[in-house]
Amino acid sequence: MATLPGSIGFKGMDEARFLAACREAMEDDRRGGIGTLGEKTLHAALKRYFQPEERFREVAVGRYVADIMSPEGITEIQTAGFGRLREKLGFFLENYPVTVVYPVAGLKWLISMSREGELSKRRKSPKAGGPWELLIELYSIREHLKNPGLSLCVPVMEVEEYRLEDGRGRRGYTRFERMPIRLMEEVWIRGPGDYHLLMPPGLPEEFTAKEFRACGRFSNMQGSLALSAARELGAVEQIGKRGRAYLYRQVRA
Repeated sequence: MATLPGSIGFKGMDEARFLAACREAMEDDRRGGIGTLGEKTLHAALKRYFQPEERFREVAVGRYVADIMSPEGITEIQTAGFGRLREKLGFFLENYPVTVVYPVAGLKWLISMSREGELSKRRKSPKAGGPWELLIELYSIREHLKNPGLSLCVPVMEVEEYRLEDGRGRRGYTRFERMPIRLMEEVWIRGPGDYHLLMPPGLPEEFTAKEFRACGRFSNMQGSLALSAARELGAVEQIGKRGRAYLYRQVRA
């Protein structure tokens, strides 16, 4: 995949710059700027982190608006729902190298907000996320995955996740905000040699779909999407069967 030699993101992880970007985003939120744009704090912070210069952010490109458009190419920050990105990404890749940034929570603190606005004490989530979560979303843009102009970045962060008591969602709570606290790691996928970085931890040399789901802590549906995306990338191949289950292995570039 194409590299962006002048892109800030390719200069290496910079936690100090990340924290500064978070402070700026939170200041804008308090002034009403982010709310006016319908932009969440995490998205706004990452946009500032990857491109500190405001003139390169929110740039019209054809009939779309790019999160970042600079001489080095386009950067799109997508916190969920890659299906909405499919058409836009196809248009961008016809003319520019594109980096898609997908943040995940490597360490998550949960905070609940009651209907009256009272906050609970924060508690540590038992689930530790990682780059493999990106595979679930990649299925939605599978037709673009082998485009040499596409690069991927997974910032792994410590976050506070706020959940609102609204009678919907899981157990009557819906996530409405993720506040970034710390940048723990950046994982870059620039080509086939990096695909192994998206594999769930503890994956054996040969594995079934059930073992793949268990290693990634995926639901049945998530596991199916993630494994299909890994196969589309060429990172995983089917090699036979173990009993009635199909058997897979990683493909090393």
